[in-house]
Amino acid sequence: MLAIKRIRILIVLSGFLFVTSFLVAQTKHSWPIYRGDPGLHGHTTIEIPQKPKVGWVSKMESGTRSSPVIGGGDIFIGSDDGNLYCLGLDGKAVWKFNASTTIEAPPLYHNNTIFVGTLEGKLFALDARTGKQRWVYNTEGQISGSPNFFYSGNTLKIIVGSYDYALHCVDGATGKFEWKYTSDNYINSAPAISGKLTAFGGCDGHLHVVDLETGKLKHKMNLSTYIASSATLSGSLAYLGDYDGQFACVDYLAQKVIWQQSGGGSFIASPAVSEGKVVIGSENRTVYCFNKKDGKLLWSHKTLGRLSGSPVIAGNKVAVASADGRLYVLDLKTGKQIWAYDMGSPSSSTPAFVKDLMVITTEDGHVFGFKLKD
Repeated sequence: MLAIKRIRILIVLSGFLFVTSFLVAQTKHSWPIYRGDPGLHGHTTIEIPQKPKVGWVSKMESGTRSSPVIGGGDIFIGSDDGNLYCLGLDGKAVWKFNASTTIEAPPLYHNNTIFVGTLEGKLFALDARTGKQRWVYNTEGQISGSPNFFYSGNTLKIIVGSYDYALHCVDGATGKFEWKYTSDNYINSAPAISGKLTAFGGCDGHLHVVDLETGKLKHKMNLSTYIASSATLSGSLAYLGDYDGQFACVDYLAQKVIWQQSGGGSFIASPAVSEGKVVIGSENRTVYCFNKKDGKLLWSHKTLGRLSGSPVIAGNKVAVASADGRLYVLDLKTGKQIWAYDMGSPSSSTPAFVKDLMVITTEDGHVFGFKLKD
């Protein structure tokens, strides 16, 4: 049973200025990054119908633990066979690029370029239209989390975490090294971005807050023993779960814990955050919904398998895949199950949304395109 710990909220009236150096990534025609936007909110205004229909099903040449992204009218997915697959919005193959080793990290699409990391520690930049390699950057450990992006002036920069303990920053056009911040253990998660800062949970149990311009540590908060999931940044607040089963909301500027939940199973998935609610899936097979402000448990929903794939809040519903092979659609207000579809294989994927389509993968390599409109 979850037990809540409420901590007095500290209102920070500081001179900190959030300078948004990029436009919000997600539109109704794209889902270009893991969780939809650089803050990793996992939220879209696109509505899911009561009973989505399968528009098409494609099969890759191997299984996948990666999540799809959508940009430029195409879908991009990494796979266990080392290929980055490009599919059209009709599910038909466009091209594939062989990176020589497993790709479990979700890709990033930006300005007709795909950025993707591999378990061999390589970060590739590919032409999104042709799959041709533009550059490759080498880290010294596996890359399991999605890259993210920001602009320094007019220069695109890419950041990505690695199992070499470091957060790497490179020039988006050339792959040239810019800076590296080193933590005390593996970085499994994707870095989230808000203004001039990035924040990520590390396997050292800390939430690290790093200056994007310099790569210098702003500060870090010791929260747990092991953080594998990606944090969501919403204003000055970060929401994240850990392997010990704690879920926290922290003010990462004031370095204060606002509220905590404990007693759930391990959190590998990342949270979805809307205006008033936070939704997260756990390895104990349960989807939880918390009040964003005070952490009160609003509802929970039990599935038949662990939840390593992250939920998405889509309008007034929640979409989440489970290791039981089902894609669930829940009512955001009540947690009541509206619909479920058996995809035939476990899924650790986060669904991606565009105007008329929801895309998700399964661990046996199937890609499902669900129609959101007739």
